[in-house]
Amino acid sequence: RVTSIADRLNVDFALIHKERKKANEVDRMVLVGDVKDRVAILVDDMADTCGTICHAADKLVSAGATKVYAILTHGIFSGPAISRINNACFEAVVVTNTIPQEDKMKHCPKIQV
Repeated sequence: RVTSIADRLNVDFALIHKERKKANEVDRMVLVGDVKDRVAILVDDMADTCGTICHAADKLVSAGATKVYAILTHGIFSGPAISRINNACFEAVVVTNTIPQEDKMKHCPKIQV
């Protein structure tokens, strides 16, 4: 899917491959592609506690990305999610309105609907 979208938009892409040994626990992440001196946009279907997406953002910055944005369909944002986003390197975390976000946005200016 990523290749197809990138081809239609005429842009380069990278991806993060994550491996799990147990449910809801990422064992390791591997960045495939070059993000040095690029703006990176993480695209995901949902984020709950935001551990995975924050770890992915850190990996992108470590690999040389200049800015990191996240685009999510469902922003669940439970438990430590808001604190993690506030402390992460995101420029913005953009979500759809499938879940009301007004309260979360009061505590996290990076969240946008």
